Amino acid sequence: MYRQGDVLIVPVAEEALPANTEGLSRQPRDSRGRLVLALGEVTGHAHAVVGPGTLVRESGPFGVSYLHLPDGGRVVHEEHAAIPLPKGWYRVVRQREYAPGAVRVVAD
Repeated sequence: MYRQGDVLIVPVAEEALPANTEGLSRQPRDSRGRLVLALGEVTGHAHAVVGPGTLVRESGPFGVSYLHLPDGGRVVHEEHAAIPLPKGWYRVVRQREYAPGAVRVVAD
């Protein structure tokens, strides 16, 4: 498992993936060519992956994201040390918080 700020990245076996990852929404790269795992709403900083790969996401605010890195990659952020990731599949989990009457994704 890997953690960078409010993002948790958990290795998953390919057999444990949803039956149809093709049916999930493929996320585009940003203008810098990165796969953005989480974007800071206040700072504009991003937890992002550089290198070849694919990020797919279930719909909805709490939709699960899956990251495929065929050659490995690095998770980068402007305020954190880079984290190298070996090749494989990962489940990306955003930290959540409770606010009276609601559960929401943590915003920085």
